[in-house]
Amino acid sequence: MHCPFCKHDDSKVVDSRVTEDGYSIRRRRCCTKCNKRFSTIETASLYVHKRGGILEEFDKQKIINGIEKATQGRRIDSDDLKKLASDVEDEIRAKGVSQIDSYDVGLMLLEPLKSLDPVTYLRYASVYNCFTSIEDFKKEIAKLEDEH
Repeated sequence: MHCPFCKHDDSKVVDSRVTEDGYSIRRRRCCTKCNKRFSTIETASLYVHKRGGILEEFDKQKIINGIEKATQGRRIDSDDLKKLASDVEDEIRAKGVSQIDSYDVGLMLLEPLKSLDPVTYLRYASVYNCFTSIEDFKKEIAKLEDEH
């Protein structure tokens, strides 16, 4: 870590604290050359492996945006979508992995969407599972009816 004041490349940690969200650590540092103090925030990186082979940083907003498309015309609270995205992030981090396949992220959304709103679930599942016929919809609706 370079000192932001003198650019020296050595510092010592004076204090460390976990941030409120629990995903970052705030460190208070002291430069070993100029003795000025500064703070850093360290987070564990989480990446999503996309279908095309691209690796990109995990972004909760992308989950929210994807679900919002399926909720058009439905009365779904935006706070519910934010909570769902946070729950998925928590589930991924609990696995202790630094990379996850985008397909697996989508799978994690299906069950919570079912309980949030069955119509939204059906819309999302139709795109996610690449429904190609009315029969695909009928089968999924029959599964939903069996569960309720």
